[in-house]
Amino acid sequence: MTVDVLDVATTTLTEIAPAKINLYLHVTGRRPDGYHLLDSLVVFAGAGDVLHYEPGTEPLHLKLEGRFGRALGADAAGADNLVIKAAAVLRDLAGPDANVQGGCLVLEKNLPVASGIGGGSADAAAALRLLNRAWNVQVDEPTLFRVAETLGADVPVCLLSQTVRMEGIGETLTPAPRLPECGLVLVNCGQAVSTPDVFRKRTGDFVPRADLPQSWPNSAAMVATLKAQENSLEAPACNVCPPVKRVLADIVAQPECQLARVSGSGATCFGVFPTVEAAREAAGRLADAHAAWWVWGGALV
Repeated sequence: MTVDVLDVATTTLTEIAPAKINLYLHVTGRRPDGYHLLDSLVVFAGAGDVLHYEPGTEPLHLKLEGRFGRALGADAAGADNLVIKAAAVLRDLAGPDANVQGGCLVLEKNLPVASGIGGGSADAAAALRLLNRAWNVQVDEPTLFRVAETLGADVPVCLLSQTVRMEGIGETLTPAPRLPECGLVLVNCGQAVSTPDVFRKRTGDFVPRADLPQSWPNSAAMVATLKAQENSLEAPACNVCPPVKRVLADIVAQPECQLARVSGSGATCFGVFPTVEAAREAAGRLADAHAAWWVWGGALV
């Protein structure tokens, strides 16, 4: 078998940065350094940002496009952007002798900003995957995951971008139960939510680690397990962003909806449906009823 050698000087490459969904999220404890310990079943939706790399001779820079590109603000493409940070870390890891090219990273920002579905983390993870390939850095997977940990708690799981159980502060990833056929609806009311604000509003005890089976025969069985769990951040997210309550009510009112819950720290909410078709139909009705909301329906990655 012959392997084509990538010409980084001329080839435009693309990576998808899919939305991360926490089907449940338990805050199980807190470390002495203040970081919260989590237990979550994480899945990824067909919705996502798209990152392109266009090689060039100019220094590497970021261009923002898409529905939510402008929402990031005028300075969002600067050195503090997670995509640029990921590129800088990978460049340093490659060393001075690596064939690291300049050019433009074009981010199609299709996911709402500060919305609990890992948009920025997914973008950073996509940058690591994309530039590791484009620059032929050949960083092995364990090293790439250690790099991801330095960029944010959700970056390692977004680097994997597949159904997984996430624990610790986000760095402990283990196999998840096999998921049954189901559909998913995502809805965001348009308000950005600060994760630190939500954590500060959290009250009550820590929640034990969930007991999960190896698989579920159907979506109803999966939802029965999920209903025995919680999102420890849902109540504080509703406190910080009251419109979330309306979103949850509208999702659960849809025919065939089996579960509605906040993802992560919000404000994006999700609904579980028995089929992809049912999810898409529900998303269509929600989008028609709320033109200002961001709504998506479809299958999991």
